[in-house]
Amino acid sequence: MHKIKAVLRLAGLGLSQRQIALSCQIGQATVSDYLSLADQAGLRWPDVADWDEDRLLAALLPPQRAAPAWRKAAEPDFAAMRRELQTHKHLTLQLLWQEYREQHPEGYGYSRYCSLYRAWLKRQDVVLRHEHRAGEKLFIDYAGDTIGVHDPATGEVRQAAVLVAVLGASNYTFAEATWTQGLADWIGSHLRAFEFLGGLPEIVVPDNLKSGVTRACRYEPDINRTYEEMAAHYGVAVIPARRMKPRDKAKVEAGVLVVERWIMAALRKRKFFSLGEVNAAIAELLARLNDRPFRKMDGTRRSLFEALDKPALRALPTERYQYGDWATARVNIDYHVVFEGHFYSVPYRLVQEQVEIRSSAGTVEIFHKGVRVASHVRSRAPNKATTADEHRPKSHQRHLQWTPSRLVEWGKTVGPLTAELLERILSSKPHPEQGFRSCLGIIRLGDKYGKQRVEAVARRALAHGTYSYKSVESMLRRHLDSLPDPAAAEPRPPLDHPNIRGSEYFDPPPMQ
Repeated sequence: MHKIKAVLRLAGLGLSQRQIALSCQIGQATVSDYLSLADQAGLRWPDVADWDEDRLLAALLPPQRAAPAWRKAAEPDFAAMRRELQTHKHLTLQLLWQEYREQHPEGYGYSRYCSLYRAWLKRQDVVLRHEHRAGEKLFIDYAGDTIGVHDPATGEVRQAAVLVAVLGASNYTFAEATWTQGLADWIGSHLRAFEFLGGLPEIVVPDNLKSGVTRACRYEPDINRTYEEMAAHYGVAVIPARRMKPRDKAKVEAGVLVVERWIMAALRKRKFFSLGEVNAAIAELLARLNDRPFRKMDGTRRSLFEALDKPALRALPTERYQYGDWATARVNIDYHVVFEGHFYSVPYRLVQEQVEIRSSAGTVEIFHKGVRVASHVRSRAPNKATTADEHRPKSHQRHLQWTPSRLVEWGKTVGPLTAELLERILSSKPHPEQGFRSCLGIIRLGDKYGKQRVEAVARRALAHGTYSYKSVESMLRRHLDSLPDPAAAEPRPPLDHPNIRGSEYFDPPPMQ
């Protein structure tokens, strides 16, 4: 039927039926039937030149009635069947069929029921075949099995996780054991995988592990802040596989299976006493795995890596990424944030603001809206504070400058007697800090009344032993500094009067 248009085209050129049959390699009777159908439908070549075959057949042939169904049976809900089979691992098609027949006694038999379901399933499971570019993607996941490590002292066995990374184009594989699947081990394994490859891919495709993806989402997953920072340092993109979609990372799924069969199974009889010993054994078998010839194609993982991926990988940066944890905190009213029980200062203008804290082994950095606002040496002393002086307001900075020696030096700018008066005030208090405000107030009186008047009043205060701010301020306000100081005047001679008894009167009488 696909030669109908050719027959009509040649007929339009005036060729005979015999010539058309020879040209189209079909029987002359078939040519006659095609032309007869075209005549009945009133079709000519110029009119159908742009028609597709479906339209042409519909115009030439009358619609055919559908053959009646040989059996009227209720159609199973194949989509619901699939969801149930995926949800309940012990559920079988036979049990589903029995439930189906209970509801539809005249329904399909078991074999037909299974056949129809499998035919439907084939139509649903259409797989996209990925063509991986050299150096484009690195797929990462943890193996399902673990490797036991024995404590030589107690004999306790601790299970180590095994991370596997596979390059898309060459299947070149990296594997190592870590104590946990936590964030620090997850990031560390990435760094060692990059160094094992000697370069950087464009994209890293991890599973939705909590260490890498804080919130799984089909369209916009949330990447862990530290993981995102590490990716930015190396200039790689992180595109997690979709949740419950193992085919998104089929390369590493196959890689995990290969590692479990050719490395972990080969180590099943060995007894390890340290993580370093485990990784040394893995490295030895990993070299063999990458040099193992493919079964269905020429070459090995290593040879393909050398030819495809290695030239396409980008160079590693000069500095290795320094691991850091991230946390959020709100700045207290004392312009400090709390991290692991220690207080770190930030600029005072950020009071009550939300900030992010990045902690590494030796430093604590604080960021506000993506900008670093403070950096401190990390301290693990609880309930202590690390404060930078420039983070304080100016008034707080000046307050901290109030020391006894500093105040006395300020007093000397007024005069030596003022400095002496300040020393007397500070020494008269149980604690010197109790006299700070009095001393500061006396110094500031020089701005209001003048330094000469304050110095004169300081002389009077020292003479009378009045060591307080209120006394000095009162004497200045009453202009006592302009009056002669009675304490400093010449002493008057004693009175001489016959009614005044002398000191001899009060002497005790002599002993008889």
